[in-house]
Amino acid sequence: MEAGMLCCPRQRQVLFLFMFGGVSLAGSGFGQYSVTEETERGSFVVNLAKDLGLGDQELVSRGARVVSDNKQHLLLDPHSGDLLTNEKLDREKLCGLTEPCLLYFQILMDNPFQIYRAELRVRDINDHSPMFRDKETVLKILENTAEGTAFRLERAEDSDGGLNGIQSYIINPNPFFHIKISDSDEGMIYPELVLDKALDREKQHELSLTLTALDGGSPPRSGTTTIRIVILDINDNAPQFSQTMYETQAPENSPVGSLIAKVSAGDIDSGVNADLSYSFFDASEDIRETFQINPFSGEIVLIVLLDYELVKSYKINIQAMDGGGLAATCTVLVEVLDINDNPPELIMSSLSNHVAENSPETVLAVFRIKDRDSGENGKMHCYIQDNLPFLLKPSVENFYILMTEGGLDRESQAQYNITITVTDLGTPRLKTQHNITVTVSDVNDNAPAFSQTTYTLRVRENNSPALHIGSVSATDRDSGANAQVTYSLLPPADPQLPLASLVSINADNGQLFALRSLDYEALQAFEFGVRAADRGSPALSSQARVRVLVLDDNDNAPFVLYPPQNGSAPCTELVPRAAEAGYLVTKVVAVDGDSGQNAWLSYQLLKATEPGLFGVWAHNGEVRTARLLSERDAVKHRLVVLVKDNGEPPRSASVTLHVLLVDGFSQPYLPLPEVAAAEARADPLTVYLVVALASVSSLFLFSVLVFVAVRLCRRSRAASAGRCSGPEGHFPGHQVDVSGAGTLSQSYQYEVCLRGGSGTSEFKFLKPIIPNIQAQDSGGQSEENPTFRNSFGFNLQ
Repeated sequence: MEAGMLCCPRQRQVLFLFMFGGVSLAGSGFGQYSVTEETERGSFVVNLAKDLGLGDQELVSRGARVVSDNKQHLLLDPHSGDLLTNEKLDREKLCGLTEPCLLYFQILMDNPFQIYRAELRVRDINDHSPMFRDKETVLKILENTAEGTAFRLERAEDSDGGLNGIQSYIINPNPFFHIKISDSDEGMIYPELVLDKALDREKQHELSLTLTALDGGSPPRSGTTTIRIVILDINDNAPQFSQTMYETQAPENSPVGSLIAKVSAGDIDSGVNADLSYSFFDASEDIRETFQINPFSGEIVLIVLLDYELVKSYKINIQAMDGGGLAATCTVLVEVLDINDNPPELIMSSLSNHVAENSPETVLAVFRIKDRDSGENGKMHCYIQDNLPFLLKPSVENFYILMTEGGLDRESQAQYNITITVTDLGTPRLKTQHNITVTVSDVNDNAPAFSQTTYTLRVRENNSPALHIGSVSATDRDSGANAQVTYSLLPPADPQLPLASLVSINADNGQLFALRSLDYEALQAFEFGVRAADRGSPALSSQARVRVLVLDDNDNAPFVLYPPQNGSAPCTELVPRAAEAGYLVTKVVAVDGDSGQNAWLSYQLLKATEPGLFGVWAHNGEVRTARLLSERDAVKHRLVVLVKDNGEPPRSASVTLHVLLVDGFSQPYLPLPEVAAAEARADPLTVYLVVALASVSSLFLFSVLVFVAVRLCRRSRAASAGRCSGPEGHFPGHQVDVSGAGTLSQSYQYEVCLRGGSGTSEFKFLKPIIPNIQAQDSGGQSEENPTFRNSFGFNLQ
């Protein structure tokens, strides 16, 4: 047996080349290869790499594969490029009597996509001998048959084809007959027995001949049958059919038992010579297994179902024989009508269930469709669902390519279910569906997105180190490593901000921690940026701003600014005994380093030498007399004022005030007993210094009073007569405005008042102007001390 040899020089011709959707498809002319039947599995057919002009590894890199319609008879070794048989091929099973026996297949390659069409011819070997259906054939011949009369004999059958088929018939030597070879319209030969010499029944009743069929193999094979010739008396009229050719049609879905046709013949003889019987003549085994004829009526009925896809028509030879042995033949041509009983078939050649997003015009599947029906029943329409980002493009030989129409977005849809539907145009229409699930793989095309562009976190001061103060959160629409987010701190915009020592961030979950204890009084708020980056390649990132507000804690006690607490000697407040109720003795001024309600201060009188004499306003710390003073009140008073904030828990501070009651500001300072004792023990030089200072101060004060009196008298000359020579209104230049700073709630104005008279002079200073304390009369004049008004003739507000 020969294997792997070309039956003829191969001629390859490119039919067409077209490109669409980024895929190159090429169809080449038929590559013609051959192999001898019965060759063992794995036999070499051809080296495709050399035949197609490709490199050694190009078949592997391009994913070359062999595709056939039915059974895979060939296999391709992509590494060597050899095309090998996949099984032992039997030409008779594959093609029957058809010659040449051709098996069609396609060679598919990717990157770019190409299709080569090829055919494999299975060469016949002489492995079958001719065979006659019957071992013995009885032939009845009238004795008056003329010489040269030919009698057609049933031919032998040989499964081989071509030269290995039947080529001749011979008969054993005899004086009466010889064999004549005739050709049929099907291209086959059949034997005819020709009478050479007249028969004489009286001399010989019958003859026995051996007919041998020879094929053209080397060496030839043969088959024999016995022909028994019975010599009959004269029956001079043979049967005759009403027509020599009967034509009929039968749908392939005709039920078993259906009447296909009825033949009829007549014989003008009488008696036994007119009795006719019908039978198949020279019918193949396929016809005998499909049809049955009634020997008496000539009716042909169906005994198995017809299949248009297997056999499209039948040619049946019918013989009618009378009782005298004479026969006639006719032909019945049965045409099988196709019905739409085969749904379309979809043969997948290559399939990829994964595609990367943002990859336009990517080939997902290559497949072929076919329908075994014919006509309209075999025409097909292939389509997929609407509104899918995929294209179905036709190619050669009913091949189709499924590809992406544009870039896919995994975040919008990560999986697609594609249904490929193939429907024919028959009635009723039949269809086939093939489902493909395509998974879109992720590409890092989405940056992490923070849930907020700006985060505001609040943390109370004096926190413990490593305190979790809040979190930032970012999500990434990608998947896998492309969606794994890591967090980091951005360098602060203010280079003076020690961000690295203030906060840290957990890179995995975005939790923020205060690294050290914060102090609201030192740092009330700070900002920084946070970066969220994924782990894709290349990595994508986004930023958010974080503002940390430090909340105040009540960690600072009130601090008293006035009276000062760090002086070497206590500050003594002087109060004239003539002071009315509500007289402002002094004002306790305090501040608190905290803020908000932690800095809201309230004042209260904690201790007093004489309860009920003095009072403290709770909101501004003013110490005022609660009633009129009397001679019975002690000269020296000690007050303890408590300053308390509004924090939780509240903090407080206390201050001690020393108040001295005097009869008038001009009265010499009355030293306290302990102070007098100390002065008595003081150095004489100190006494001299004090006396000198008092003298200079008195002189300065007298000069000021004279200057003021002169100024007032000059202004009074311009005024109307009868009025006091003094200015009306306030002395703006002598007023002091103490603005409300720190915890002071309002401004205060103080004025300098001068008083003179026959009595003891009084110097009243820093007296606040409190409208609700000093009532005004209907004339708008203050009710001041009469002595003060009468002595100077003017009133200072």
